[in-house]
Amino acid sequence: MEIRINDFGSLNGQKIYTYTLENNNGMRLTCTNLGCIVTEILAPDRNGMFENIVLGFNNVEDYIRNKTYFGALIGRVAGRIGQGKFELEGKVYQLPKNEGNNHLHGGYQGLHERVWDAEEIKTDSAVGIRFSYVSPDGEEGYPGNVRLQVTYLLNNDNQWIFTCKGYTDQKTLLNITNHSYFNLSGNAKKDILNHELTLKSQRYLELDKQFIPTGKISHVEGSVFDFRNSRKILDGKLSQNGQNILVGNGYDHPFLLDDHFNEEIILRDHETGRKLIVETNQPCVVVYTGNQIGGEYQTAEGVKAKKYLALCLETQGLPDAIHHSHFPSIIIGPEDYYEAKTIYTFTIDD
Repeated sequence: MEIRINDFGSLNGQKIYTYTLENNNGMRLTCTNLGCIVTEILAPDRNGMFENIVLGFNNVEDYIRNKTYFGALIGRVAGRIGQGKFELEGKVYQLPKNEGNNHLHGGYQGLHERVWDAEEIKTDSAVGIRFSYVSPDGEEGYPGNVRLQVTYLLNNDNQWIFTCKGYTDQKTLLNITNHSYFNLSGNAKKDILNHELTLKSQRYLELDKQFIPTGKISHVEGSVFDFRNSRKILDGKLSQNGQNILVGNGYDHPFLLDDHFNEEIILRDHETGRKLIVETNQPCVVVYTGNQIGGEYQTAEGVKAKKYLALCLETQGLPDAIHHSHFPSIIIGPEDYYEAKTIYTFTIDD
């Protein structure tokens, strides 16, 4: 197992590096100290062919220019906050409105555009990178100095283990996720409409016209939101359900997870045999099927941006939780310990 470090450019005078983790099976994960972005994951298909299964760019400039959030760490709060405003201990905080009238993914320069400190991790069973960053009081409008530590480990079981720990000196909001876009066909040769997704989830959140949760928790039974026995992503594109049409003919919805660390999220591409198992301690996964992907940019492999090119499985707390008292809280204080953990296992379908 090894770690390779390469220059990746610079941002505002700060050096950006890539860190390539490789296990004994030949699987590789490459990440960077810019926003803890995962730029590439090379995983085998059923014939042993290694190909990239996430979307990324091959230079810093494209990550800054194109607001895609490819592979990035998202925070301080993942997802949307309605009207970019919230109240905490009697004080109202106004955050940047970087998507219409709302705050999205931590603001204009959220954690995805910060340069993190990085140190190598090497053990008998894994290699990895430990990223650290202090988000100062008032950054993007949020209260409190928040110390963050993000760890990416790759082991010989072909698992990427993602952990984020956070500490604050005053009450604030914290809800972190990784925003990798997966396409198991390899090198984005095909779209993800024929990928099959299985979720241990009986409930999902209804969205309003601005993609903000209405507060209503709907049951998946009898709808195209029922992934308990697996279904193709294509079903969401073809659906006449108003919620699918609302988000651009697909999914961009939080699903409440019924189980944790028990194969609660499984993505399959039957053509290549690749299977991704996602397990987490987080209460939900936001399934985004790339309905809004588009523009003049190309991925690192030279594939032009288009709808359904990849999908995100964002394990996190519920979006806009601060405005819905019946959602699990995302408020943390100095006495609290924040830890989000997700394990991605890359394997082959039987």
